[in-house]
Amino acid sequence: LGITVKPIVVNDRYINPELGKYHARLRTLSRSCQDIKEKFGATTDGIYYLTTANGVMYQSFCDMTTAGGGWTLVASVHENNIHGKCTLGDRWSSQQGSDPKRPDGEGTWANTITFGSAEGATSDDYKNPGYYDILAEDVSVWHVPNGAQLQNWTSDSILRYHTETKFLSNSGGNLYYLFKKYPVRFGIGECSKDTGPTSPVVYDTGDKHSTKTLYGPSVRDQFEPGFITFRVFNEEKAAMAICSGIKPIRCHTEHYCIGGGGHFPEKAPQCGDFTGFDSDSYGSNTGKRASKELTEAAVLIFYR
Repeated sequence: LGITVKPIVVNDRYINPELGKYHARLRTLSRSCQDIKEKFGATTDGIYYLTTANGVMYQSFCDMTTAGGGWTLVASVHENNIHGKCTLGDRWSSQQGSDPKRPDGEGTWANTITFGSAEGATSDDYKNPGYYDILAEDVSVWHVPNGAQLQNWTSDSILRYHTETKFLSNSGGNLYYLFKKYPVRFGIGECSKDTGPTSPVVYDTGDKHSTKTLYGPSVRDQFEPGFITFRVFNEEKAAMAICSGIKPIRCHTEHYCIGGGGHFPEKAPQCGDFTGFDSDSYGSNTGKRASKELTEAAVLIFYR
């Protein structure tokens, strides 16, 4: 098209410029941020229009700078009430409580239901059509403080890291297909032998040491930092979707993994989007309890 597409700021919001007939073509042709970068030379972070294979139009945040850019925000996991234990707002785990008769919970990790907005991804759970429509090779993850303004996400992040192993290629090309292959479902596996894919990460903000210190001191010997791991179980066969920034080597995964399945049978309920991060003391970073800094940060997930 002979144009460079860059977002602009209007009323403190990042949006795409109106480009007339060219903008309409962009909206029709762009399936991902990588697609926009390669076809139109976009180099600026911000909100862009994307479309699915079926022509569904939506907006998402594009990271056009990290590790070569082209990263599409597809989801965020935000704990709205750490004490709720699978209550309204726990979209990734279960909004209907811990129930052995509903082992998949809401089934959100492996369905096409979408919710939230890109701009509000640090204030609520978010899932856009790119989650199941984009075929990607790698993921990038940002831990951004709750309520952070979009234009400050990069600078405010407490951790940012990405994979370079193209691991998604072996699981269908995105997390929708990965979790079809490795269901986040109570009771179908054991922590010691039924873990899903694991990939090392490259840090963009933070490092292995800072990752480790964000979790409770009594569980830091139960994982290895510098990885991202998918679909794990704890000792009671409760399932969690992601151990972000770490690889479990023991079984108390509810204290350092997120996105629970449908049932957590422990007497002290540990069901929820951030499962057992709080244990019995909110944000104290003592014992098994995660730091307040980690608990009060949304987990943003990108594809490329």
